Amino acid sequence: MGNNNSTGFKGKWIVVNLAIALAIVVVLLAAAIIFLNRFTKHNQELTVPDLSNLTVSEASYVAHKAGMRTEVTDSVYVKRMKKGAVYRQNPPAGAKVKEGRRISLTINAVVAKKVTMPNLIGYSMRQAKAELLSRGLVLGNLIYVEDIATNNVLRQLMKNREIEPGSRIDSESVIDLVVGLNSDAAGTYVPELIGLKRLSAVDAIHDNSLNLGRIKFDNSVKTYEDSLNAVVYKQEPEVADKPLAMGETVSIYLTINPSRIPVRE
Repeated sequence: MGNNNSTGFKGKWIVVNLAIALAIVVVLLAAAIIFLNRFTKHNQELTVPDLSNLTVSEASYVAHKAGMRTEVTDSVYVKRMKKGAVYRQNPPAGAKVKEGRRISLTINAVVAKKVTMPNLIGYSMRQAKAELLSRGLVLGNLIYVEDIATNNVLRQLMKNREIEPGSRIDSESVIDLVVGLNSDAAGTYVPELIGLKRLSAVDAIHDNSLNLGRIKFDNSVKTYEDSLNAVVYKQEPEVADKPLAMGETVSIYLTINPSRIPVRE
C-alpha cells in the first residue's frame, strides 16, 4: 500500500510540474507577442502626412499626432516661399512607415544665403548665364546695345544699378546683363516651348537671345511645387520662320493639366 501511495504522489507531482511549466511557457509567449506588437508594431504601417509649407512647430505637431517625429536636416532659400516653412520632406507624404519614424525636413531659410557676385564682363551671354547659375543667382533681362561683338557682356546690373564683382548679395538675386549687338547680326528665332517646364522654357528663351515676357499659371497650379512642375501650353509669339530682334520678349502660359497641352505632330 505504501508503494502505491508513493507512486501515485510522484505521478501527480510530475503532472503538476508539467502543467506549471506549460503555463510559464504560455505566459512567456504571450508576453513576447505583446512586446513585439507594442515595440515593433509588426505588420502595422502609418501614412506619412504632408508637411509642406508648414512651420517647423506645426510640422512637429502634425507628425507627432500621426505617430512620427521630425528633424530639420537642411535648408534652402526660396524667395517666393514663406520663411521657415517646410520646403521638402523625407520620406515624402503618403509613404508607409513604422510608428516613431523620423521625418527629415528641409526648410526655407529665414535669412537669405549670401553669395559673391562674379565678374561677368567680357563673358559670352551663355558663359555668364552658366556662371550666375553656379552661384545661385538668376539671369534677368538681356539689354542689347550696339557693339562690335554680339552677346558679349558689357555691364552687369542689379535693380538697374551696376553691381560690382565681389559684392555680397542674396542668393536668387536677379542680375540683368547689358550685352553687345553687332549691326550685322541677323536676329534670332522663337524656340518651341510647348511641353517644357518653366525653368527649361526660360533657359530656351535666354539661349535664343530673347527675354521672358509675361508668365501666367492657370488655375490648376495651386502650390509652389505645382509651379515647378507646370509645363508650357501656350506661348506668344508662336514658333515662326520670321526672325525676331534680339532682346524681344516671349510670354509663356503654364499648367499641370495634361489635357491643356497641345499634341505636336
